[in-house]
Amino acid sequence: MKPKNKYLIGTHISEKKFKEILKEFCLDSTASETALRTAISRKTIDEIFMLIRKRIFILTIKNNQEKISDEVEIDESYFEAKRVRGKRGRGAKGKIPVFGILKRNGEVHTTIVKNCSKKSLLPILKGKVLEGTRVYSDGWTPYDGLVYNYDHYRVYHSQNEFARGKNHINGIESFWSWSKRRLSKFNGIRSKYFPLHLKECEWRFNNRNKNMYQILLKECKNNPLRRDAKVL
Repeated sequence: MKPKNKYLIGTHISEKKFKEILKEFCLDSTASETALRTAISRKTIDEIFMLIRKRIFILTIKNNQEKISDEVEIDESYFEAKRVRGKRGRGAKGKIPVFGILKRNGEVHTTIVKNCSKKSLLPILKGKVLEGTRVYSDGWTPYDGLVYNYDHYRVYHSQNEFARGKNHINGIESFWSWSKRRLSKFNGIRSKYFPLHLKECEWRFNNRNKNMYQILLKECKNNPLRRDAKVL
């Protein structure tokens, strides 16, 4: 009898094959590329990749409890869950609004919001960032009033101002650009699964200087993936 896979429960995939698949995932290979390299069906690779994304989703939520301080950049962006035609810019029809908080020289934290109104964004900011923190934002109206809780600095893109010394939001904007380029390879993501892909982008960014394979392998060893796992 073949030994059970201690990393993935409820599958015929061997531990050796699972490690190959996990390495491909950490290299950010597509499911099609991984299927070719591992000689495992695309359907099975899709299932395993989804299980890994569900675990990453849980890990990012658990690691998002502590408040941050020092210097923070905030910004909101819009993502297309599917390839649809619509107007561009803030409030773009058919897009998913996401609020981002980036600690300079640190981690990024993302939250899907109903809209980018002051009512939606400020509670998230207050729940994640300590009062008195230096916060950088653009001139978006919902950020009015932050001065009462934070040391608030703004850069006005509408006036062709993008950086003035330390007054910029280049870090969070770079994260948005990288995330959208990365997600474009999926040729559209169903809105149901967008939260998983968004948190994967967040996790990859926050662990970009670490050995992602070893992190996930250890996590799966301590708490094996299960094919019946449900997150969303």
